[in-house]
Amino acid sequence: MSAANAGLVELVPGVHAWVQPDGSWWINNAGVVRGDGGGEALVIDTCCTADRTRRFLAAVRRAVGGAPLRFALNTHMHGDHTYGNYLLPQETTVIAHEATRAGMLADPFIEGCPPVWQPTPDWSGARLRTPTLTVADALTLHLGGRRVELRHPGHSAHTRGDMVAWLPDERVLFTGDLVFHQVTPLVLMGSLQGARRSVEWLGDFEPDHIVPGHGGLLGAGAFGTVLAAHDRYYRFIQETAAWGRAEGLSPLEAANGAELGEFAAWHDPERVVLNLHLAYAEADGAEPDLLAAFADAVTYNGGPLRCAV
Repeated sequence: MSAANAGLVELVPGVHAWVQPDGSWWINNAGVVRGDGGGEALVIDTCCTADRTRRFLAAVRRAVGGAPLRFALNTHMHGDHTYGNYLLPQETTVIAHEATRAGMLADPFIEGCPPVWQPTPDWSGARLRTPTLTVADALTLHLGGRRVELRHPGHSAHTRGDMVAWLPDERVLFTGDLVFHQVTPLVLMGSLQGARRSVEWLGDFEPDHIVPGHGGLLGAGAFGTVLAAHDRYYRFIQETAAWGRAEGLSPLEAANGAELGEFAAWHDPERVVLNLHLAYAEADGAEPDLLAAFADAVTYNGGPLRCAV
């Protein structure tokens, strides 16, 4: 999927979502919020590659009409949302949860993409730019008279440092990767139980406009349906892991023995293996082996994972 297919969508005046079809591996959504009266702006996430980030920032600058990009939020640590940070203006203050900064500093991928995806994403030349302002729980930005609440759910979910951007007056919610739309959720570096708890937490916002971390935009009517599907998927992973462990199966064997059912049509179905690795590790009180998990996902997939970056 070419970067040229991405586009900026105005949700309400001054609030835009950057939507990158089709939302599969490394193809994220982002956004920008301009202060009322044309003041300072907040960028929400960057992109995986330099080309995608430059296209995004060029569209952002046109949309905000020259307003300074004063702040940027990284919703979590993963490179599809952070590797483009170095292309932000130097004067931009990058904000994230404290666990996100720690995770970025320990990122094993930024120096080069492992041979897991095909085609291989190219973020060569990217330089690590970590947040300079970290948050433990919540932070409110006032962009002129526009209120933007940056909130952590209070527990691990997709990662340990997930944050959302919530505009209460405009009823706009940028969820980061707490929500995937028609894309298989991923919790390998987070918590399965925390992800289920986050479903209820997200529903309490009652937004009118929802920007998921991956996939198409959502309205209020569809949001509850998508959250319910997330909960069913997480429950499916928990039940499959319990069955697999009782049968003495590995995560890969359990994945091969499971029927994806309603989830088979979502992009990146091989994430079932990654999520099962997390479920097994949590049951053992351990951390998942990321290299083993991805090796099993490649085996399950019959070769490198599909990637359109």
